[in-house]
Amino acid sequence: MEQVLIIALATIYTSGFGITAGVHRLWSHRAYKANTPLRVILALLFTITGQRDIYTWALDHRVHHKYSETCADPHDVRRGFWFAHVGWLVLTPHPAVEDRRRALREVSKDLDSDPVVYWQKMRGFWFAHVGWLVLTPHPAVEDRRRALREVSKDLDSDPVVYWKKILFIPLFGILNVALPIWIPVHCWGESVINAFIVSFVLRFTATLNIAYSVNSFAHLWGNKPYDKFISPVENQVVSLAALGEGWHNYHHVFPWDYRTSELGRVNISTNFINAFAKIGWAYDLKAASSAMITDRMRRCGDESHHQEEPDPEDKNK
Repeated sequence: MEQVLIIALATIYTSGFGITAGVHRLWSHRAYKANTPLRVILALLFTITGQRDIYTWALDHRVHHKYSETCADPHDVRRGFWFAHVGWLVLTPHPAVEDRRRALREVSKDLDSDPVVYWQKMRGFWFAHVGWLVLTPHPAVEDRRRALREVSKDLDSDPVVYWKKILFIPLFGILNVALPIWIPVHCWGESVINAFIVSFVLRFTATLNIAYSVNSFAHLWGNKPYDKFISPVENQVVSLAALGEGWHNYHHVFPWDYRTSELGRVNISTNFINAFAKIGWAYDLKAASSAMITDRMRRCGDESHHQEEPDPEDKNK
């Protein structure tokens, strides 16, 4: 049990960089640039999280920032905690959201031109992986299938193809369901039920809820040292869980800053990007200056920043 828990936890946080450093800071905000190998790594990590494709996620996030706390915000926190946390994914979006999505598609050509985003999109990972098996096919698919059946008699006459067709469902179950569960069972004697629950159910549930907490908890409970007039807050618990994404008041004030927080805050994703910057894979890192941050705090902050970190001169008094 310990081994499968460790692997599940490691997968949650390793794949999490695909969200934080990848689809969020790189593709949504263009806060830095990355070479192709790093973009591929981030795309693969993001795909593991199962959160739709990069293009759709990034587009929605741009809409969220541009129209935050309005009817056009995809996960408008004014509609309550549960809507911001998960409801927006299962309910029909407000017409204003769809309207702004269409508008932003026209100015999001950077996503269209990124080959990594394009190939990761391709109707999304889950559709390509398994969704096409359970969803109603596009009418054009059925039409082309009927046409090709008439000229594919060679397949009908091949006994290997015939038996493969007959055995497709059990083979699918073995290769795509049983095998991933069998590996921990076989390698370290894990029980089947534990492997299924921990490796898939708990891991996937935890990944989603950690990510969703940024939309809910980090918009409701915390302080606002940079702008007290907006809903996003600084939430340390979310930051620890979400690899540094909980410093949300700062992030909404300076969305283009690759750090998403001031230096000195716990922000593992910033360290991740910095590590790749040292080897040249990440570059053109954008960051707000200290003067800019201080000026914004003085004009709009709730003064909680000074309460947390007293001025050095005050300490000497």
